[in-house]
Amino acid sequence: MKAMKSPHIRKSGAVTLRAVAEHLGLTAGTVSAVLNDSPAARSIPARTRERVLKAARELNYRPNFFARSLRVKRSLTVGVIAEEIGDAYGSLVCSGIEAYLREHDYFFLTVAHRHDPKLLRTYSQLLQSRGVEGIITIDTSIDEQPLLPTVAVAGHQKVENVTNIILDHHRAAELALGHLKQLGHQNIAFLRGNPESSDAVSRWDAIQEVTREFGIRIRPELIVQLEGWESAAKLGYPSGKVLLARNVPFTALFAYNDISAIGAMRDFQEAGLRVPQDVSVVGFDDITLAAYSIPPITTVRQPLLKMGRIAAQTLLDRIEDRAPFVPEIAIEPELVARASSGPARA
Repeated sequence: MKAMKSPHIRKSGAVTLRAVAEHLGLTAGTVSAVLNDSPAARSIPARTRERVLKAARELNYRPNFFARSLRVKRSLTVGVIAEEIGDAYGSLVCSGIEAYLREHDYFFLTVAHRHDPKLLRTYSQLLQSRGVEGIITIDTSIDEQPLLPTVAVAGHQKVENVTNIILDHHRAAELALGHLKQLGHQNIAFLRGNPESSDAVSRWDAIQEVTREFGIRIRPELIVQLEGWESAAKLGYPSGKVLLARNVPFTALFAYNDISAIGAMRDFQEAGLRVPQDVSVVGFDDITLAAYSIPPITTVRQPLLKMGRIAAQTLLDRIEDRAPFVPEIAIEPELVARASSGPARA
């Protein structure tokens, strides 16, 4: 029996496709067709395909991504620019992005800028130098037209070549404030988002519009501006103390997001207030923790996983020229009523 040839090993220690072919006594084209599962592989006998796959496993063959990219002039890679990695909001959006890209054989690189403009510019250039074919941003304001097709989740800036995936904030405010009004609440406190957060201005504008429509008065002394970029519940904890220290009666709190709502609720409870008997609390986003806080938080749900999938699909449609550019895609919110909201106390 003819002895197998020893595979040629590069200096890097990687086994090449040509080495696998020589090892099997086959052409590189045959081995490539099998390993890439191309249409040409259908005409190759099943026994030969099995030999190729077995040899690739035994020789620990790994496809050369960069060589393939040069050959097809594609990287099949997109960049994801997030405000933070691991926060409750962004991680769910990223999960939706990852799921869709994985299903369509795309890879992605992720960076976090933490609202540092210099870092944002640096990372954008870095991703382009790595050959990404498009970019998805999360909670990131884009001021200049990008060179690559870009989709922004909660970007809210009208910029050429950027598709914004946005929530209908007016409808979201109607759902939350309508729920509280139906429960008899008129003295409502508000936690405003950090102005540098992409959603903050749009959400606050919508709240002001809806309160006028509903005849609810916004009292300046019942507005607290969130400060800092904490993604933990302690973001809203100092704000709850500020509200109570002002000694202005209120029966409900509408927070910028679930994290700040949970933090403020903890402070109310430590002060001896019962939720919702003494004060109702409504959040925003419907992060996983919202359903498991004590009590579970009533919130306006953003379908974050869905928004991530839509962002990824929209970007790939642009990259593959399957659909024309659209400047905006609006997502409908949903009210999730839980135990943290109840009738206003007398």
